[in-house]
Amino acid sequence: MSIPKRRALLFSGQGAQKVGMGADLFDRSPSAHALYELADNRLGWPLSDYSFRGPVETLTETRVCQPALYVHGLAILAAFQDLTAHALRFEATAGLSLGEYTAHAAAGSFTFQAGLELVKERGRLMQEACDATVGTMITLLGATPEQAREIAAQCNVDVANLNCPGQIVLSGGIKEMEGVAAVAKEKGVRKVIPLNVAGAYHSRLMAAAATELAHYLTMADINAPSVPVVANYTADITDGADQILRALEAQVCGSVRWEESVRRLIGLGFTDFVECGPGGVIAGLVRRIDPAVSCLSLESYDDLVKHADALV
Repeated sequence: MSIPKRRALLFSGQGAQKVGMGADLFDRSPSAHALYELADNRLGWPLSDYSFRGPVETLTETRVCQPALYVHGLAILAAFQDLTAHALRFEATAGLSLGEYTAHAAAGSFTFQAGLELVKERGRLMQEACDATVGTMITLLGATPEQAREIAAQCNVDVANLNCPGQIVLSGGIKEMEGVAAVAKEKGVRKVIPLNVAGAYHSRLMAAAATELAHYLTMADINAPSVPVVANYTADITDGADQILRALEAQVCGSVRWEESVRRLIGLGFTDFVECGPGGVIAGLVRRIDPAVSCLSLESYDDLVKHADALV
């Protein structure tokens, strides 16, 4: 009998959301249905309706899409257990930005309800920070981390995401970001793509959100996770309430070191990755980080049915 490969679950971040996500999970899985109903009641507004029917402008709002992605990721796990009568096996987790909260909930660092409350406040506070500042984000294609840091320092902006080889995102004030394209061209960066975002996530412009979020994190009931969880900010395992709290606070303004996070898991012997979230964004990044590992994407109930035998 072959020994199963070590498996890590990966959870989606803001930007992956799309109208319709979770609707089939809600319809076909009693446990997923219950999670959406609980979320609607706890939030006091119809997360399920915005997720299933939109409009896209509402679902894209930071305060909405963060809890929507959180619930969707955990609804996938709940629906899998309904379908197979087994919990989806995994030995580690990680999540891109907002997805780090979903990863912690999956690993038992906090309950579904406690995580939902944190994500609700995170989304609200980051939305307020976006409204109070004038910021944006730009993707550098073909840049090395060293080039990205030099450009950020020269333009007085921040490195927001180190997603995969050749894909790095800068974040900062609109005025400061106006100089990025010219500096990037001087340094030989292949392409610069402005992003259509509401603000400068993972930059110093989110400082007010980080400060206020720290209060909610301190009040939350956080436990040691049942499996290793790799943090965005450190690209390393967080273990224990204090480490988790500090990492989640720091990632609001700090860089999302996603490539390093995935490589950390690979270094620990993980070669079997499962993306829980819409769009296949994470799987695409993992393929560029290391084509030798596998990353299966689970988004819909049909995905669970299709891959159930391979995942039990």
